[in-house]
Amino acid sequence: MTRPGKKRTRAAIGAPGGSRHEEPGEGGADEAVAFIAEQVGALRKLAERHKLDVLHYLLGMTKLEADEHLRLRSKRKLS
Repeated sequence: MTRPGKKRTRAAIGAPGGSRHEEPGEGGADEAVAFIAEQVGALRKLAERHKLDVLHYLLGMTKLEADEHLRLRSKRKLS
């Protein structure tokens, strides 16, 4: 039982002192964004092939956002 006014918190499982959002064995945010960009590119081609114009557009915007994130991260790492 918890006392009133106190919230239970879930401890991070896996790496001590690591990020709560990363599961053991996963890469970091940059690796996730690169994977998303790759998968979205394939989905965008599929949407185009089936003439799903709105999905094609939205997936294109998602790809642009992921690519921009990677570009800015790599630019920051160089400086």
